[in-house]
Amino acid sequence: MPATGFPTADAENDFLRVRRRQVLSRLAAWLRREPDDVNEILPFDEVVAALGRTGERRLGLQVVPLDAIVGSVDRTRDFDRLFRPRSQRTRERWERLARAQRRGEAIPPIDAYKVGELYFVRDGHHRVSVAHALGLRSIDAFVTEITTKIDATGISRRGDLITKDLRRVFLDRVPLPGPALCTILVTDAWSYAELSETVEAWGFRLMQQEARYLDRATVARRWYADEYRPVVRMLEHADLIGDRTETEAYLHLACQRYRLMRTHRWDDDVLDRLRADPGR
Repeated sequence: MPATGFPTADAENDFLRVRRRQVLSRLAAWLRREPDDVNEILPFDEVVAALGRTGERRLGLQVVPLDAIVGSVDRTRDFDRLFRPRSQRTRERWERLARAQRRGEAIPPIDAYKVGELYFVRDGHHRVSVAHALGLRSIDAFVTEITTKIDATGISRRGDLITKDLRRVFLDRVPLPGPALCTILVTDAWSYAELSETVEAWGFRLMQQEARYLDRATVARRWYADEYRPVVRMLEHADLIGDRTETEAYLHLACQRYRLMRTHRWDDDVLDRLRADPGR
């Protein structure tokens, strides 16, 4: 950023500038009627809970892109999504760091968690905020990587955590292997709960038919190979998928099938009835 040669004055102007931008950004979001969580910093604990934590490992000192730092462990109320201060409370410490940065003094690395390609600040929120204000593109960080049951792809705001959480619960109830899980996609997150019920009911009928107990992994594997894939191919051939995902088409028509015919079978008669039903 432009410098006057007076670090103290420059640091004060830096803080006032980012505070003004934060206020204007919040006002613009309100005028555009955007969801409340668009400019909210992502909370680390909620993200990890939604994805299902499985472990961690230290990666050591790394150079982290500032744009990839989207969340915080415990300072979600002090900064917005771009780490702009949300009040005057942080001003003294913020300006002290800005003065040091402008004088070229050494700034210690931050401490951060990595979840997928997202980073969450554990220590060093003010350093990240100042780096953003001064137009830097990266920052040094001691990084600890958190591994999770499902990936963090697609998380851009807090509302996305609902979808991730329901998908994780689906995976707990229907533990499909990775390649199979990638084909299970719905646009309404609550459909994951409905699909879980459908698979568990299918597994119960299978166990009754074979008169033996099957664990969840076996039921999931059998359902995917013996029920889901054949039915999806059948629906594709009958042109009954439409503009939905194949999972949504399977779930909707499976429910319609039982509502209309009180049966769990799939054959031409069932497909003809479903095709004729205006509610499909």
